[in-house]
Order: sequence, then C-alpha cells, then structure tokens
Amino acid sequence: MLITQQKDLDHFLASLEDCNFVTVDTEFLREKTYYPKLCLIQIGDPDKNAVAIDPLVEDLDLSGVFKLLRNPEILKVFHAARQDLEIFYNLMGEVPTPLFDTQIAAMVCGYGDSVGYENLVRNLTGNELDKSVQFTDWSNRPLSQKQINYALGDVTHLADVYDKLADQLEERGRTNWVYEEEETLLDPETYKNAPEKAWERIKIKTPKPKTLAVLRALAAWREETAQKRDIPKSWVMRDDTLVDMAAQAPTDVKQLKKIRNMSVDMAEGKIGKTLLPIIKDALDSDPAGWPEKERKKPLPPSTAATMDVLKMLLKIECLQHGVAAKLVANIDDLEAIARSDKPDTKAVHGWRYEVFGKDALALKAGKLAIGLKNGKITKYSVHDNSDLYTKSKP
Repeated sequence: MLITQQKDLDHFLASLEDCNFVTVDTEFLREKTYYPKLCLIQIGDPDKNAVAIDPLVEDLDLSGVFKLLRNPEILKVFHAARQDLEIFYNLMGEVPTPLFDTQIAAMVCGYGDSVGYENLVRNLTGNELDKSVQFTDWSNRPLSQKQINYALGDVTHLADVYDKLADQLEERGRTNWVYEEEETLLDPETYKNAPEKAWERIKIKTPKPKTLAVLRALAAWREETAQKRDIPKSWVMRDDTLVDMAAQAPTDVKQLKKIRNMSVDMAEGKIGKTLLPIIKDALDSDPAGWPEKERKKPLPPSTAATMDVLKMLLKIECLQHGVAAKLVANIDDLEAIARSDKPDTKAVHGWRYEVFGKDALALKAGKLAIGLKNGKITKYSVHDNSDLYTKSKP
C-alpha cells in the first residue's frame, strides 16, 4: 500500500502503538544533491503488514512518523542503517532509537563481512528478492506497482530476518555485542559533516603542515558552499583541484590560473576573488595551529611477520567463534598489536578480547603458536604443547 493521504498515515501509525518492534527502510536519491533526497519511507510491523509512505506529497505531515522513530518503547529494525539514519537525523535533528541493525547482527552471527540484504534474506528465509527496480529514479511519480512491491519487500522480509537473528544472538549470548557496535550509529556526531574537518577525507601525497593548512581552509569553503547550495561537493570543486591549489598556494590571479581545472573565467571571476583571500588567511595563520597527518613508519621485518601470523590467528578465531573478521579487528588493529605490547585498540577490549585479543597478546608474547595438525591450522600453547583448537562454536 502506498500512503499519500494523512488519514491513512495516521491510521497506520496508530496500529503500531503496541508493537515491540517495527521494520524501517527508505528510498532516496543523492546524485544531484549534497543531502540525500528522501523519496519513500517503508514501515512494517511484526506481522509483516507494511506501507510505503510518500514524503514528496506536499501536505503530508510526517511528524507522526518521527514520533514513532523517537518512541523508546518500540525497537526500530533497519538493515545497513547508516544512510537511513543520516536522512532521519537531518529531518528530525536526532537519531531514531532504540535501534537494531541486521547487517551488524549478521556479522556478529558469522554471516560474513557487511553482508548484503539480498543474501541475508536468502540465507535466513529461503526467499529470493526481485532487485530489478532497485536503481530506478525514486523521485519520479507515479511509482509503478513493481516499485512499490519492491520497496515493501524490504521491510516485510526484514521482520523474519530480525526474528531469526535475534534468536541466534540470544542463544549465543551476543545481543549486547550488537548494541555495543551500534554506538557509533547512534552518535549524532556521525552525521555532522563539520566543514573544518572536511580536509581529513581528502587524499594528498605531500601532507606538509603548511599545505594542509591551506587544504583545510579550502575544503571547509567547499563543504559550506555545497551544504548551502545543496549540491554535491564535486560540483563545487574537485578534490584534485583543491589538492593542487593547497600545494601551489597561489597568491594572485596569474598563479591561480595555473591550477588544475581552474579556468580563466573562474580565476578572474567570483571564484578567484573568494579563494585567494582564503588561501592568504591560511598562510598567514599561526603555524602552531596548522594540522598534521601522522605518517606511519614502515613495519620492520619482524613486525611484518607478526602481522602475518596475527592475520592467520584472526581467521582461526573468527571461524571458531562464528563471527565476521571485519567486526573483530582491522589492519590498523593488527598493526597496533604487532607494534606494541600494550596496544590502544578495540581488539583487546570487551568481547573482542575474549574472541581474539587475549590469544593475540599471548601469541605476541610467545605464549601461543600456530601450526598444522592433521592437515588443519591449529593453535597451541608454547609451554605445554597442548592442542587448544576446538571445532565447536560457543
């Protein structure tokens, strides 16, 4: 059902008041805007009654939807929630809570790294999804019945996925793992694109503090401009142009004309008059406040070898415990463990310590080793040579 009338929306929302959870998804566009353009909101109940709400209807009041998303008594179930939550944060000024992300739950339950919704539905329910209209223009009206059916399927199947994952988490005592991983998603800072931090997302080969100071100022200008005009950042100016400008730090129009992708009209016009003072202010600023990027030192051969063994241990532990390796530790975590006896990394804290960190530190200290036994990769204690490998999952 596609909802375009206020009375239908109010009636449906009233039917959800006693639900313990609802499933939520959105369809949006972002190709021509800075902020995602919301085109459809899908909501379903535990019995798989679902509607698609058309937010493009001018007189449709969505305040009831936002009230539902704020309701602390009703769990909101999403799959790969990051972009959906950004949309609602921009509209509501807060993140929907409480939250359950089935992609994170699937990783905790061992279904692989960042498992896609289609594969998860197939694995858990045996159903196949028709994705033929996935990449259509959701802003065009009227929507076809095929589009509506596809959109509704994203929340009806999600109810079954949630039920099965919730049961598996309960059986393994891992429900809290999911909520711990969702802390970043629930943090409003995740969705605030602060202009002064925009430079951190731009790749640059020669990160000298002076160059970075100019890049920081230019990237902030671009971010603010894109936000104000609601257009993609690349439409304002490309990354490589900002990087070249930061490296060359032009101080006049003649120098500005030599910058990559900078046309004569741009350099001599409004853009040039805007950018040159920004660059000058950055160059004149106190060097003590210039940003720096930490340069990683190359790994010494012994540490690189430790990294290789840690990677192998991570695979063993994650297979044994039935959890996605990406969720337990990444390359930076492994490098931190390899470099330091007291690493400051999430991989040696909380549930990750029990799954991987404890054995990783033991391996680093020479108290644990990895070898082959009966053709299988095995971990064993160095002191008593006893086999610690277990086939059963906890």
